[in-house]
Parts: sequence; structure tokens; C-alpha cells
Amino acid sequence: MDKCSYLVAFSIAVLASSGSIAKADGFAEKAQASFEPVVKEYDIPGLVVGVTRNGKHEFYAVGLASRADNRPATPDTLFELGSISKIFNVTLAALAEERGKLSLSDTVAHHVCVDACSIGDKLTLMDLATHHSGGLPLQVPDNVSNVDGLVSWLKDWHPPQPGTRSYSNVGIGMLGYISGKAMGSNYKQALQDVLFPAFGLRHTWIDVPKSDMSQYAFGYDRKTNAPIRVSPGVLDSEAYGVKSSVRDMLTVLDVELGHGKAPDELRKAVERTHEGQYKTAFFTQDMIWEQYPWPTDLQTMTSGNGYDFIMKPQPAEKISPSLPPQKNVILNKTGSTNGFGGYIAMVPSEDIGVVVLANKNYPNEARVKATYSLIEALLSKK
Repeated sequence: MDKCSYLVAFSIAVLASSGSIAKADGFAEKAQASFEPVVKEYDIPGLVVGVTRNGKHEFYAVGLASRADNRPATPDTLFELGSISKIFNVTLAALAEERGKLSLSDTVAHHVCVDACSIGDKLTLMDLATHHSGGLPLQVPDNVSNVDGLVSWLKDWHPPQPGTRSYSNVGIGMLGYISGKAMGSNYKQALQDVLFPAFGLRHTWIDVPKSDMSQYAFGYDRKTNAPIRVSPGVLDSEAYGVKSSVRDMLTVLDVELGHGKAPDELRKAVERTHEGQYKTAFFTQDMIWEQYPWPTDLQTMTSGNGYDFIMKPQPAEKISPSLPPQKNVILNKTGSTNGFGGYIAMVPSEDIGVVVLANKNYPNEARVKATYSLIEALLSKK
């Protein structure tokens, strides 16, 4: 048995013995069938899959959180979420709106300018929450070193492709910054003190405390395999800075699916993030969540999550009035840092959600295909 196969078998045995996997429906075998080929093809050091079905959690884990000390990956390992962090960002914005602290129809300029100004052809907070920015760049410009500098840069910026969906850490970062201030503190504090506790999260962080550092995985560079973790940057916390475990992220999906003991105001905020705002060539754009009809074909989902589509401005048609939260859909979000790759998806009509976290940045299409395969296997009546 090679090292990878040994680690797969070892991980399944550990989880089964802890009672985390119900053997009756063969979850472990189905997860292994979907993800073992991906782990091998992309030389992924460690990967954890979690599924919630009707509020019940099951786990599959393989490999290592750290190669240096042979620390195994588990449901409690902390991974960098990358852009999956944006789910928390828009939920905080919706919660701030629910509390009357802001309106998502407000202009960005209303919240960041001390005098009369216009930003991005009157960009609104909802525009930021849906990447409807008309060409905002993916990353903060290299010559900008703080938020004040970014605001100054935005005052002089004009949308090069008005009306398009443009995936941007700049836009979502500004939304988080504005939402944190509206909540009376800052983004990081609002998440740690308000949002994470409301979701019931116990080990989810922007700054991992010393007490949880032993659970924090190392990411591995896809070119050199060197161990790495995310580097600091302007609005990094807001755009891609959350670290969490599969166990905690299943708790998030439970709330998204209507389970758990979340406060009513959080449930309303979550529902707000599920409203369809724009129609693109492949999916309906909610507040960060990307929504496809269910059932849907795999090719549509891989195309919608492909880098060619994500990294270029795309036509987007406004849905007016916005589409209420739907049941017969699959909502998904990818996330990456230089050393980590994650994916979350849920099908409300089937009451199922899946979290996949790994300490290597591997192609989005591979994440989608493997997760799609697992969901189909779990829903199969055979």
C-alpha cells in the first residue's frame, strides 16, 4: 500500500471509530471514490470533506495538516478559507442592514467620503456584494498601502466596463470595511464578537489565537511544495482572511439551510444573501453565493467556476425585483489562498450541504467535479 492509500485508510478508520461516519450509507466509500483521485492527481497534502444532511454531520479526512511533523488533517483542522470568507462579509452587511445600521442600496461614497464625491458611477453596497462593479480590479493596486489610500484611488477610478460583473477583492473588501464601521467597531471585531458567535462557531478566526495554533494547517505552494500561509495585505481580513474547520463550516451551512439555534436576525440576514440579484451566462448572482438550478449539468457549473469566467468582466442582467430565496437550486462558492483551496455547496431542497477544505490550491473545476459526484452519490436511491 502506497503512502496516499495508507493515509486514506488511516483517516477513514480514525473517523469511523470516533462515530463521525455512519457506515450504513457508505459515506466514507463515496467520499473516497470522489476525492481520492483528486488528492493523487494534484498531490494534495491534506483534505477534509464534511457533509450535513438534515442537520446530521459526517466527515472524511485524508493526509496531513503539516508534513513537517506528520500532523493528520481532521475535521477540526484550521484551513485558510480564501474567498469563502466573503460569505461572512456579505452576511455581516445584511445583518447591519437588518439592524438599521446601513442600507445595501446606499452608495459607497455615502459611507467613505467626508465631503461630496462620487465613486465608480455611484456604486452601491449591493453592487459590491454582487461583484457588479463594472471592472474593479481583482486586487488592491500595489501603490495603495491602506484604506485611506484606497478611498483616494477609488475617487479617481471610473468603471471601464459599466454594468459588468467583475470579481474583485477591492469591492468586497470595501463592503466589509463599511459594514464593520456601521456595526460600531471594525470588521475583524464585528466578526469575532458578533457574527461568529451568532453562527455558533467556536474555532473560526481571522487572527488565529495561540490556543488554536496547533490546529492551524500549513498550506503548500503548488509550484514548489514549500509550506506557506497567507500574507497580510490591505483589506485582507475582509476579502479572504478567515480560517476555519470543516466542523465549524458545517455549522454555518446548517444555519444557511435553516437548522441550528441561530438568532432570528441572523436567519433574516442569511435569507437576504440568498436573494438573486443578477443573471450571468451560467448562474444567478446572489450576495456572493452563486446559484444554479437543481438539478443542473456539471459542465455549466465547471464553466461558471472556471478561471476564464471568473477573472474577466462578464455581462450581468439585473433581476428586478430580486429573486426570493429558492429551494430547487445549488448554491456554491470557491475560495483559495496561495497554499489552500476550498469549496462549499448546498442544495436546500435536498437539505444537504458539503464543505471541502484542502491545504493546496488546486483547480476550481476539480473541486466542483468531485463535490458534484459526491452529492449525486449521496442522493442516489440505488
